[in-house]
Amino acid sequence: MTQSFVGTIHAIDLESKDHAQALLDLLDQYSRDEMGSGSPLPEDVYLHLIPRLKKVDTYRGLLAEIDGKYVGLANCFIGFSTFKARPLLNIHDLAVSPDARGCGVGTALLEAVDWLAEQEGCAFVTLEVRADNRARNLYLRHGFLPGDPATDAMSFWKKPIRSEG
Repeated sequence: MTQSFVGTIHAIDLESKDHAQALLDLLDQYSRDEMGSGSPLPEDVYLHLIPRLKKVDTYRGLLAEIDGKYVGLANCFIGFSTFKARPLLNIHDLAVSPDARGCGVGTALLEAVDWLAEQEGCAFVTLEVRADNRARNLYLRHGFLPGDPATDAMSFWKKPIRSEG
């Protein structure tokens, strides 16, 4: 059973060394997880992620904190829906430290994402999720609607451009 979140959600300030380090640490934990790549973040990411994110004006990040420790992360980006003629907010990463799972962190982050989307005037929030991701139930409880492969012809695809830097 999931507990109620007892903590604080912070908007990420990329100028804050604490926030930047927490983002990298939580993203590394996520990368090492089976739902990530199963391996640590590459050194190149550690070196370049924060400076490069600072240049992305559509970036919106959130950190969950419990008892002075950052335990959750939501990396989001504002996009645009041409069919709605309004912005949208895409959750690119949602990560919760293994030791904080079941403490309501994911729910609290999703509620904060909803609030952020409302503040930005977004038509909706989007995310992509693997079929074997244990967070799917969290997303369903939070009101996300999965695509139906039998009737929904759309899915997220990606094409790597280059593997370095």
